[in-house]
Amino acid sequence: MRLPPPPHRDDVFMAATGLAGGLVLWALGLHMQGPKYALFHSTWLMLVPLFVTAGLELVRRTLPRTALLVGTAAVVADQLTRGNIATILMFTDLVYAAVVYGTPASARRIPVTTGLITVGVSIVSLAWFQDAQALLIGVLTGLVSFAPATTGAIVRNHREAAEAARLRAEQTALLAEMDRREAVVAERARMARELHDMVAGHLSAIAIHSTAALSLDDPGTSREALGVIRENSVEGLAEMRRLIGLLRDGDGHGGDEPAPAPTLDGIAALVRQAEVSGAASGLTFTLTGTSGEGGGRLPAPVELAAYRIVQESLTNALKHADPGAVAVRVDQADRALTVRVSSSYDGNRPGPRAPGSGAGLVGMRERVALLGGVFEAGPVDEGGHKTWRVRAVLPVAEDDKEPST
Repeated sequence: MRLPPPPHRDDVFMAATGLAGGLVLWALGLHMQGPKYALFHSTWLMLVPLFVTAGLELVRRTLPRTALLVGTAAVVADQLTRGNIATILMFTDLVYAAVVYGTPASARRIPVTTGLITVGVSIVSLAWFQDAQALLIGVLTGLVSFAPATTGAIVRNHREAAEAARLRAEQTALLAEMDRREAVVAERARMARELHDMVAGHLSAIAIHSTAALSLDDPGTSREALGVIRENSVEGLAEMRRLIGLLRDGDGHGGDEPAPAPTLDGIAALVRQAEVSGAASGLTFTLTGTSGEGGGRLPAPVELAAYRIVQESLTNALKHADPGAVAVRVDQADRALTVRVSSSYDGNRPGPRAPGSGAGLVGMRERVALLGGVFEAGPVDEGGHKTWRVRAVLPVAEDDKEPST
């Protein structure tokens, strides 16, 4: 059984501070309402909501929804006693935490719900007391519920925007690095051609004529051979100096092997980016599997195909999937790499669906076919719940694996 994570130190501090402040107010007899407005006059009963709310502060990050529900009951119970301002303040923090740390659905619903509650309380208070001052009850309700919920929504939106910007920056840096390495590969290939076509030709001529000079006992032939050797030596030395100059203008990392093509290592970044992009649509993303445990890197075409299939499947999920979980699984066996991506497809997605051309499925099928694998894509009924599933099996020969570094 997995134990829950320990409370954050800031949560412990807030719980301890709120509890200590509430106890001080209780000891001094400072209450929120007089005895005639309280259903229960015993001041000891005030401590029950206070201790419950302080305990909920410890789980405001790990169980935000549960903390809000229990905290709501505690703050209502507090109003039946003479009341403690510390309980109210800690409840506002629970509302804020439920929006910031809760699910995307909770982050959307809580501000709307608290806003409706504020309006309802204002209308009922005005109708009951028949006095404009009764609107102050609605104002206090808004300060306790709607204001912290709205603040939490603003903070969450800023955090998600910052995370999306960070992921875009990482992807931009990755693409820039890929472009740089591709340029390095092209430059090395060009220098290899230069070395073969020019320098190697000169060295071959030197070797041939030096052999002739050693084997023939003819002063004229030897003199002619030495002239050719000297001419090719000078020209070869000039070409070698030019190539050395080109190498010195590079980055100096002569021992690293460039790898411009995407690999399985980049799939996790794809899932993280999709999670940020799909949070507003109620989508959650998970990545599981055993990729990387097969005893070496896979051939570049196989890793590239797997990367592109996951990328296209996540794009399709962001455009067409219903709110729910999108599961990505990449399993590496001895002779095959299996990629599975599944998402909800019941037709309950709010708003219009993004149009699709079908070119993505065609491209994935062609990639798998070029490697001689198996590709399946389409809706699957799982106990009355329709799921869109993509499955690709990419064969891998044992001899094609590259040793891991």
